Amino acid sequence: MMQDEQIVELYFQRDEIALKETSDKYGNYCRTIARNILNDEETAKETFNDTLFHSWNAIPPTRPNCLKTFVGKITRNLSLKRFNKATALKRGGGNYEVAIDELEECMPDISVQSEDKIVDDMVIREILDSFLVELSPQNRRIFVRRYWYCSSVEEISKALGLTPTNVRTILSRVRSKLKLDLEKAGVTV
Repeated sequence: MMQDEQIVELYFQRDEIALKETSDKYGNYCRTIARNILNDEETAKETFNDTLFHSWNAIPPTRPNCLKTFVGKITRNLSLKRFNKATALKRGGGNYEVAIDELEECMPDISVQSEDKIVDDMVIREILDSFLVELSPQNRRIFVRRYWYCSSVEEISKALGLTPTNVRTILSRVRSKLKLDLEKAGVTV
């Protein structure tokens, strides 16, 4: 399997083999992200195809340091856009909605946009970065899997060899700690 740097170089050469290599190396990873958010296999496949298209258009000029993170972020953003579009008229049943509902108890409203809000969001991002560094590796894995990849509690428990009750308890404690950290920094929840 090709190294990321070689694949990125193929993009810069405009060689379509880059798309195949990206698909071979990160297709399952990206489809899992999309499936966890969208709760639909076909839409997850379509979203990954869109990820390849967006990657092709973004590289060059962008030269990602980590191709996995780059395509994962594109997939996540495209999935969230699809989810929001699909749920504009009705609420859906994907893991994304449940995970976001859980975070509402400890995070401020992120839907309002203003200059002050943008500054607040930057402060929150810094707090989150520090918060994640302070977590134990296991708790960080659980938090990221739940709130970044939108994995279900059952998927997390199976992957990490924990019971769903353990995972729910850890998530509850981690959210409580995050809420405290945000309040200490003066962020209103």
